[in-house]
Amino acid sequence: QVQVVESGGGLVQAGGSLRLSCTASGLRFGDVNMGWFRQAPGKERDGVSCITWRAATYYADSVKGRFTISRDNAKNTLYLEMNSLKPEDTAMYYCAAGIPCTKAWATKPDHVNNRGQGTQVTVSS
Repeated sequence: QVQVVESGGGLVQAGGSLRLSCTASGLRFGDVNMGWFRQAPGKERDGVSCITWRAATYYADSVKGRFTISRDNAKNTLYLEMNSLKPEDTAMYYCAAGIPCTKAWATKPDHVNNRGQGTQVTVSS
């Protein structure tokens, strides 16, 4: 049974930074693609970024240059370093395991079967 747990969200001022973490169990972490997506209340799910098992990365245009995705296979952990945060980045952020990591998924994720409960990121202006 796959379990995914996100952490690291919080309240930050515009221009600030946060680092999200995601631990996954019940799978061979080093063999699967991983990704982050977000959803704000009343809005559609949006992609943020994903990383393949070979560490190739893709980003949504809205976060490219500000966010960095990485993974530590020894710790079964996925990270999302978020810099220069903007109020429009406010959302619940979710981690997903075993996704088809492509530019398309990083923009508009369709397969999100193995995901966590999310961690809230709020950016004040």
